[in-house]
Amino acid sequence: MSVTAPQFLFDFGSPNAFLSHEAIPAIEQRIGVKFDYVPILLGGIFKATNNKSPAETLAGIKNKREFQAIETRRFLKRFGVRPFTWNPFFPVNTLNLMRAAIAAHMEGVFEKYVDAAFHHMWVEPKKMDDPEVALAALASSGLDAKRLLVRAGDAEVKAKLIENTQNAVDRGAFGSPTFFVGDEMFFGKEQLRDVEEMLTGK
Repeated sequence: MSVTAPQFLFDFGSPNAFLSHEAIPAIEQRIGVKFDYVPILLGGIFKATNNKSPAETLAGIKNKREFQAIETRRFLKRFGVRPFTWNPFFPVNTLNLMRAAIAAHMEGVFEKYVDAAFHHMWVEPKKMDDPEVALAALASSGLDAKRLLVRAGDAEVKAKLIENTQNAVDRGAFGSPTFFVGDEMFFGKEQLRDVEEMLTGK
């Protein structure tokens, strides 16, 4: 039986996208299907859908932030993943990082780049919207950082990120992490269980 490859729409600026990225390999192993990673620009999605980040939407709401922390602890335990380290420079403008993800795909180093960018955002967090910081961080992960960041400025790269982001909105996305199995959309790291269930038919 062939299984539809699930899509993972992500932006490096989302800590929950990082946690999803950490959880996905074990799911892939269990179901025998690779996730299709799709770089999108979260800021562009927020603008198109009039949405805001959790840091803004949770501000001043009694008990909600505390529950989110409990939910995250449950997720870490359920999927056996490490927690993120809060990025002290949050919010980080991820435009160039996401463009470089498109460039990395074109250069054939996409998986290595995604691992590195998430690492420098949420494992050893840095101010990744500072070009010099990003250059040094990505180079330290064994990437040709200068080549990728230069190519991030290419018109075709910029257009592809815009296209991915607009397609996401057109399909119903309003944030990250978002997952699609065919036309079925799932939002938030907690719904990875539902994604897996749908893929296995259980």
